[in-house]
Amino acid sequence: MTKRIDRKVQALYAGKPTLEGAGVRLKRVFAFAEAPRFDPFLLLDDFGSRDPADYVAGFPWHPHRGIETVTYMLHGTVAHGDSLGNSGEISDGQVQWMTAGSGIIHQEMPRRQPDYLRGFQLWVNLPAADKMMAPRYRDIRPGDIPVARTGDGVEVRVVAGRYGRMRGPVRDIVCDPEYLDVRLEAGREFRHPVKSGHTVFAFAFEGDGTCPADGTGLGGGTLAHFGDGDSVTLSAGRAGLRFLLVSGKPIGEPVAWRGPIVMNTEEELARAFAEYRNGTFIKK
Repeated sequence: MTKRIDRKVQALYAGKPTLEGAGVRLKRVFAFAEAPRFDPFLLLDDFGSRDPADYVAGFPWHPHRGIETVTYMLHGTVAHGDSLGNSGEISDGQVQWMTAGSGIIHQEMPRRQPDYLRGFQLWVNLPAADKMMAPRYRDIRPGDIPVARTGDGVEVRVVAGRYGRMRGPVRDIVCDPEYLDVRLEAGREFRHPVKSGHTVFAFAFEGDGTCPADGTGLGGGTLAHFGDGDSVTLSAGRAGLRFLLVSGKPIGEPVAWRGPIVMNTEEELARAFAEYRNGTFIKK
């Protein structure tokens, strides 16, 4: 039997305070400058606060093309609406996986919370062959997300991909993603097979821990970008550890990116923004 090769941490990233939307204060973990190293992923935002003034301005109507956006709410509520006619709210434990494809216009407006709001948004690139695919919207309820509890202090919520025999509800995604929410009790270890050649990162948002393959420490709000290999191992420290483990197949294509639209060439970008201005952005 072939021995698995544990991935080592290539680099660590910490969220940078950023103002987005109509005035939302958030932490941007990686974005434009780092995106070539995270292919097919473009951006990861960690948003939320105990002060409603930091988030209630929200993200009013804006366009997307050429990407997918993945919003995962830990706590609190965000109201949404889009040009497909979808509307509603996502709240505790819920996931919204939106494929913008050829074009979608939407808004995301956090509701005032009595305690705090916390969630994440990940942007996933689409390859040239799929950038103009028909938009689609997936609203994944907490009860639809399988949860594995191993009995030894490990809990895994499977949004996309597989953990053991469990398969996440988000399927048929171009970049073949895995998206796991992993919680470890103090001193526990998590080892998971990943596909060789895929981009893999872990975002530790609660507690502390280490990567045994190289001894790298992870604290709350730190992202570890891994080198190649076919497994990832993380161990929890005294405070336990909770992290997102995300992987996907790199696209390896040119990226032309301006604001909420990501294409392959500057000409495609210019066309997208011209269509948005003249009212032909949404394709029937």
